[in-house]
Amino acid sequence: MKTFALTFIHIACAIVLLMAACHKNDSTSKIKGDWKSKDGTTTLKITDKQFTLDNESPVPEDYFVKGDTIFTSFEGNQPYTRFVIEKADEKNLNLLFPDSVTVEFTRYQ
Repeated sequence: MKTFALTFIHIACAIVLLMAACHKNDSTSKIKGDWKSKDGTTTLKITDKQFTLDNESPVPEDYFVKGDTIFTSFEGNQPYTRFVIEKADEKNLNLLFPDSVTVEFTRYQ
């Protein structure tokens, strides 16, 4: 009986860990794509691995999302630049830039 309980616990833990490892993170699926600010001055391109903000000179940066914040860095250098996601859906994206200015983006194809 003891070996059954220990075996069951180990198998249950392995299943939980496997499910957690295979779970797809959908927090970035809404923000991926090509975006243009509503005033037309800024374009934003978010792919699986890069965050490219084009004001005057586009510089692709690596990024990751934690909670409702996008952390970007150029070639892995720190400190990270933080962009807070205020609103994200299929057609609109509102980002709070590091200088506390909210920019509204719309998706374009």
